Amino acid sequence: MAIIHIERLDHPGVDIFSTLTEAQLRNRVESETGIFIAESPKVIHVALDAGYEPLALLCEEKHISGDAASIIQRCGEIPVYTGSRDLLASLTGYTLTRGVLCAMRRPVFRKVEDVCANAKRIVVIDGVVDTTNIGAIFRSAAALGIDAVLLTPTSCDPLNRRAVRVSMGSVFLLPWTWLNFPIDQLSSLGFRTVAMALTDNSVSIDHPALVNEPQLAIIMGTEGDGLSSEVISKADYVVRIPMSHGVDSLNVAAASAVAFWQLRKR
Repeated sequence: MAIIHIERLDHPGVDIFSTLTEAQLRNRVESETGIFIAESPKVIHVALDAGYEPLALLCEEKHISGDAASIIQRCGEIPVYTGSRDLLASLTGYTLTRGVLCAMRRPVFRKVEDVCANAKRIVVIDGVVDTTNIGAIFRSAAALGIDAVLLTPTSCDPLNRRAVRVSMGSVFLLPWTWLNFPIDQLSSLGFRTVAMALTDNSVSIDHPALVNEPQLAIIMGTEGDGLSSEVISKADYVVRIPMSHGVDSLNVAAASAVAFWQLRKR
């Protein structure tokens, strides 16, 4: 490893942690598949355990022999940029969570068929753009028995730094990819689709037919408008979570946790 002390914001090599946008990181020309940033020691360890390749570290000086020590030991010969807490906060625009960031190589995206092979329960994230919600959905999916995640192109990138942090590294635990064909065509892979939506003809989430389905694709919609009428009309099931006290709906992240638990493969 090479410990590199920086004293200015434009030090060569640290632009991946500061000036590059998420979109620029994804399309980084030096890498065939782009870069993402993992934040905090726990999340970085989960990524390393899952086989993700580290490219560079940024950490506060005090963490080189502290929280970052085990990470540095695992990462081999990569640059480790370090400086004062205030300098690094000025560089990144935020205070580092436990003082460590890791730039990592993005994986090559997999085919939907490969991601869903042998899966019994998957979630389709349709148009969810909030990074916190994406991270929370992945965390619930990993914890509650979902086998794979598909995202429509209008959804937020799961490897966005905040989404990764909120998920506590769960984005590294589940196979996922972008869905490049209409949701209803998942029937060709054996899935029955479940649109989570409040409509006049939706069935309760505890309907006995649902748990007996061998393969289910649970579709979660956007934060504001929910699922489109087209997605709902083409779904095999339209399902609601019964509400009390006049509450009309749950946040998409909370609703996903309820759906994953109730619809899990028994």
